[in-house]
Amino acid sequence: MNLLANAKVVVPDGVVPGTVHVEDGRVASISEVDEQDVTGWIVPGFVDIHCHGGDGASYTVGDAAQARKVAAFHLRNGTTTTLASLVSSPFELMLDAVHNFRPLVEEGVLAGIHFEGPYLAESRCGAQNPEALRDPDIRELDKLVEAGAGTVRMMTIAPERPGAMEAIEWLSVHGVLASIGHTDASYEVTLEGINAGATVATHLFNGMRPFNHRDPGPIPALIDDPRVTCELIADPVHLHMGTLAFAAHASVAQWAVLVTDAMSATGMPDGEYELGGLNVTVAEGAARLTDSGSIAGSTITMDDAFRNAVKLAGLEVPVASQMASQTPAELLGLDDAGRLEPGSRADLLVYNEDLELQAVMRAGEWIPR
Repeated sequence: MNLLANAKVVVPDGVVPGTVHVEDGRVASISEVDEQDVTGWIVPGFVDIHCHGGDGASYTVGDAAQARKVAAFHLRNGTTTTLASLVSSPFELMLDAVHNFRPLVEEGVLAGIHFEGPYLAESRCGAQNPEALRDPDIRELDKLVEAGAGTVRMMTIAPERPGAMEAIEWLSVHGVLASIGHTDASYEVTLEGINAGATVATHLFNGMRPFNHRDPGPIPALIDDPRVTCELIADPVHLHMGTLAFAAHASVAQWAVLVTDAMSATGMPDGEYELGGLNVTVAEGAARLTDSGSIAGSTITMDDAFRNAVKLAGLEVPVASQMASQTPAELLGLDDAGRLEPGSRADLLVYNEDLELQAVMRAGEWIPR
């Protein structure tokens, strides 16, 4: 039995000064201790639903060996559950990725695939390759979902594209999360997409029409609807930390998730990289398309996102923890990830008082860092 003693333990309904008892890969119990004796934090392992790469490797090429490398890197940095996010790609690459990643999902290395595109708006494509963009195709979706047998978990769609409403409804019926993003949709069309079955907002604020009080666009429709869970990239490149705080308070932790949107340069030096066939330059940790200067993903880990949310945006540790773990796990329908309670899988992180990550445990096993 592993004992993680005398810390502030973040549990589903708050914080317990206690010791976590782990047995057979699961949380056996959490016993309370005197509040004066605790130091540091124990939080659930992070769940990242939007991650493209790290450690010089990328999910976006659909290669299993690179996917293992990415997942292992982010696991060392606190992400115990992750979706492999691809960018807009030809259908053949998408199908290859499903075939190649399905064994990793069955093995538990990945929780599934998130296709960020290719059914996105040209005017809001950001770092997505415009040559790969196209209208939604139910035939493509059917082949992908059938080949994956549960591997395809989420797809980002611009609701204004022809056929988008039918695709959103089809995805929701077939158990795939439909997410609205990279969109120039109006407020009304965004609501139509939500009514069709969309339940996620891909990196809220980024890659979408900005808010205007006379032409509100997608942002207030997404953030105000309790049916929608909003992704927030918790780095100062994508969002001012005041914007992150506002969004977290407006949607509350039950309907907001921290994501990385990390690309292959995460954990690597500044330099030249690639994303979806486009050249990316990373300077001072900010990734941008070499030609246009558009932001091209982030170079943060979920450890960074969590700490930024607390130290820069001023969120309380339990709130940031819920946004990084419990809410995304519930969004994915995972029963025993993203929370610490008796019977749950022992995915947990140990932090000191300064919120420096000290140790990572997944399924009761310590991960070498």
